[in-house]
Amino acid sequence: MIAGLLLAAGAGRRMGMPKALVDDWLVRSVEVLREGGCDEVLVVLGAAAEEARARLPEGQRVVVAEDWDEGMGASLQVGLAALGPDAEAAMVHLVDLPDVGADVVARVVSAGSASSAGGLARAAYAGVPGHPVLIGRDHWAGVIEAAVGDQGARSYLKTHDVRLVECGDLAGGDDVDRR
Repeated sequence: MIAGLLLAAGAGRRMGMPKALVDDWLVRSVEVLREGGCDEVLVVLGAAAEEARARLPEGQRVVVAEDWDEGMGASLQVGLAALGPDAEAAMVHLVDLPDVGADVVARVVSAGSASSAGGLARAAYAGVPGHPVLIGRDHWAGVIEAAVGDQGARSYLKTHDVRLVECGDLAGGDDVDRR
Protein backbone atom coordinates (compact mmCIF):
# COMPACT_ATOMS: atom_id res chain seq x y z
CA MET A 1 0.00 0.00 0.00
CA ILE A 2 1.25 3.47 -0.88
CA ALA A 3 0.27 6.32 1.43
CA GLY A 4 0.16 9.85 0.11
CA LEU A 5 1.77 12.32 2.50
CA LEU A 6 0.85 15.92 1.74
CA LEU A 7 3.02 18.52 3.48
CA ALA A 8 0.95 21.69 3.92
CA ALA A 9 2.06 23.13 7.25
CA GLY A 10 4.11 26.21 6.40
CA ALA A 11 3.19 29.84 6.96
CA GLY A 12 3.91 30.83 3.36
CA ARG A 13 5.63 34.04 4.40
CA ARG A 14 6.69 34.99 0.86
CA MET A 15 3.17 34.16 -0.34
CA GLY A 16 1.68 36.33 2.39
CA MET A 17 -0.47 33.48 3.73
CA PRO A 18 -0.26 29.76 4.45
CA LYS A 19 -0.16 27.94 1.13
CA ALA A 20 -2.76 25.48 2.43
CA LEU A 21 -5.21 28.41 2.20
CA VAL A 22 -4.33 29.47 -1.36
CA ASP A 23 -7.15 28.88 -3.84
CA ASP A 24 -7.95 25.16 -4.15
CA TRP A 25 -4.36 23.94 -3.68
CA LEU A 26 -5.04 21.87 -0.58
CA VAL A 27 -8.01 19.91 -1.88
CA ARG A 28 -6.48 19.62 -5.34
CA SER A 29 -3.24 18.19 -3.92
CA VAL A 30 -5.15 15.52 -1.97
CA GLU A 31 -7.00 14.58 -5.17
CA VAL A 32 -3.74 14.46 -7.14
CA LEU A 33 -2.29 11.94 -4.69
CA ARG A 34 -5.43 9.78 -4.69
CA GLU A 35 -5.87 9.85 -8.46
CA GLY A 36 -2.15 9.18 -8.93
CA GLY A 37 -2.34 5.84 -7.12
CA CYS A 38 -2.07 6.47 -3.39
CA ASP A 39 -4.29 4.17 -1.37
CA GLU A 40 -4.74 6.70 1.43
CA VAL A 41 -3.69 10.30 2.00
CA LEU A 42 -2.50 11.96 5.19
CA VAL A 43 -2.34 15.76 5.26
CA VAL A 44 0.18 17.47 7.55
CA LEU A 45 -1.03 20.91 8.66
CA GLY A 46 0.53 23.55 10.89
CA ALA A 47 0.01 27.28 10.32
CA ALA A 48 -3.72 28.08 10.25
CA ALA A 49 -4.42 24.38 10.82
CA GLU A 50 -8.07 24.74 11.78
CA GLU A 51 -8.88 27.01 8.84
CA ALA A 52 -7.10 24.64 6.46
CA ARG A 53 -8.78 21.56 7.96
CA ALA A 54 -12.18 23.17 7.33
CA ARG A 55 -11.39 23.22 3.59
CA LEU A 56 -10.87 19.47 3.46
CA PRO A 57 -13.63 16.95 2.87
CA GLU A 58 -15.10 15.37 5.97
CA GLY A 59 -13.17 12.27 6.98
CA GLN A 60 -9.87 13.39 5.46
CA ARG A 61 -7.08 12.18 7.72
CA VAL A 62 -5.02 15.08 9.14
CA VAL A 63 -2.14 15.41 11.56
CA VAL A 64 -0.89 18.73 12.91
CA ALA A 65 2.84 19.41 13.15
CA GLU A 66 2.95 21.52 16.29
CA ASP A 67 6.52 22.61 15.54
CA TRP A 68 5.75 23.41 11.88
CA ASP A 69 7.66 26.71 12.13
CA GLU A 70 10.94 24.77 12.42
CA GLY A 71 10.64 23.89 8.73
CA MET A 72 9.61 21.15 6.35
CA GLY A 73 11.69 18.61 8.27
CA ALA A 74 9.34 18.82 11.26
CA SER A 75 6.31 18.22 9.02
CA LEU A 76 7.97 15.27 7.32
CA GLN A 77 8.92 13.71 10.66
CA VAL A 78 5.39 14.03 12.04
CA GLY A 79 3.80 12.77 8.83
CA LEU A 80 5.96 9.67 8.43
CA ALA A 81 5.55 8.81 12.11
CA ALA A 82 1.75 9.04 11.78
CA LEU A 83 1.38 6.72 8.80
CA GLY A 84 -0.25 3.40 9.50
CA PRO A 85 1.53 0.05 9.69
CA ASP A 86 0.06 -1.12 6.37
CA ALA A 87 1.85 1.54 4.33
CA GLU A 88 4.79 0.09 2.41
CA ALA A 89 5.83 3.48 1.02
CA ALA A 90 5.00 7.17 1.35
CA MET A 91 4.51 9.44 -1.65
CA VAL A 92 5.60 12.82 -0.27
CA HIS A 93 4.06 15.78 -2.06
CA LEU A 94 4.03 19.52 -1.36
CA VAL A 95 0.93 21.73 -1.41
CA ASP A 96 2.69 24.52 -3.34
CA LEU A 97 3.14 22.59 -6.59
CA PRO A 98 -0.15 23.39 -8.34
CA ASP A 99 1.01 22.29 -11.79
CA VAL A 100 1.94 18.77 -10.64
CA GLY A 101 -0.91 16.45 -11.51
CA ALA A 102 -1.94 12.87 -10.90
CA ASP A 103 0.00 11.79 -14.00
CA VAL A 104 3.27 12.77 -12.30
CA VAL A 105 2.36 10.88 -9.13
CA ALA A 106 1.36 7.82 -11.17
CA ARG A 107 4.64 7.87 -13.10
CA VAL A 108 6.70 8.06 -9.90
CA VAL A 109 4.61 5.31 -8.26
CA SER A 110 5.12 3.08 -11.30
CA ALA A 111 8.86 3.74 -11.49
CA GLY A 112 9.28 3.30 -7.74
CA SER A 113 7.53 -0.06 -7.82
CA ALA A 114 9.90 -1.26 -10.54
CA SER A 115 12.97 0.41 -9.04
CA SER A 116 16.07 -1.35 -7.86
CA ALA A 117 16.76 1.70 -5.68
CA GLY A 118 15.12 0.10 -2.64
CA GLY A 119 11.89 2.06 -2.72
CA LEU A 120 13.29 5.51 -3.43
CA ALA A 121 12.03 7.35 -6.50
CA ARG A 122 11.81 11.05 -7.18
CA ALA A 123 10.24 13.20 -9.85
CA ALA A 124 12.70 15.23 -11.92
CA TYR A 125 11.96 18.17 -14.19
CA ALA A 126 14.49 18.67 -17.01
CA GLY A 127 16.87 16.53 -14.95
CA VAL A 128 16.48 18.57 -11.75
CA PRO A 129 15.21 16.54 -8.76
CA GLY A 130 11.88 17.71 -7.33
CA HIS A 131 8.62 16.42 -5.84
CA PRO A 132 6.80 14.17 -5.34
CA VAL A 133 9.20 11.68 -3.75
CA LEU A 134 8.40 8.02 -3.08
CA ILE A 135 10.06 6.77 0.12
CA GLY A 136 9.89 3.07 0.97
CA ARG A 137 9.21 2.14 4.58
CA ASP A 138 12.74 0.80 5.08
CA HIS A 139 14.00 4.38 4.65
CA TRP A 140 11.57 6.14 7.01
CA ALA A 141 13.71 5.95 10.16
CA GLY A 142 16.71 7.39 8.31
CA VAL A 143 14.62 10.13 6.72
CA ILE A 144 13.05 11.06 10.07
CA GLU A 145 16.51 11.30 11.62
CA ALA A 146 17.88 13.42 8.75
CA ALA A 147 14.85 15.71 8.39
CA VAL A 148 15.98 18.98 9.96
CA GLY A 149 14.82 22.51 9.24
CA ASP A 150 13.77 23.11 5.66
CA GLN A 151 15.94 20.25 4.40
CA GLY A 152 13.22 17.62 4.60
CA ALA A 153 14.67 14.41 3.17
CA ARG A 154 17.25 16.18 0.97
CA SER A 155 20.39 15.13 2.86
CA TYR A 156 19.16 11.53 3.17
CA LEU A 157 18.32 11.30 -0.51
CA LYS A 158 21.76 12.66 -1.49
CA THR A 159 23.46 9.73 0.23
CA HIS A 160 21.20 6.97 -1.13
CA ASP A 161 20.44 5.48 -4.51
CA VAL A 162 17.32 7.28 -5.72
CA ARG A 163 15.70 6.59 -9.05
CA LEU A 164 15.04 9.91 -10.82
CA VAL A 165 11.86 9.83 -12.86
CA GLU A 166 11.75 12.44 -15.60
CA CYS A 167 8.39 14.26 -15.51
CA GLY A 168 9.28 17.50 -17.31
CA ASP A 169 6.94 16.53 -20.13
CA LEU A 170 4.04 16.52 -17.65
CA ALA A 171 4.71 19.53 -15.40
CA GLY A 172 7.23 22.20 -14.47
CA GLY A 173 7.52 21.10 -10.85
CA ASP A 174 8.20 24.64 -9.60
CA ASP A 175 6.95 25.58 -6.16
CA VAL A 176 4.93 28.77 -6.13
CA ASP A 177 6.07 31.28 -3.53
CA ARG A 178 4.40 34.48 -4.72
CA ARG A 179 1.04 35.43 -6.16
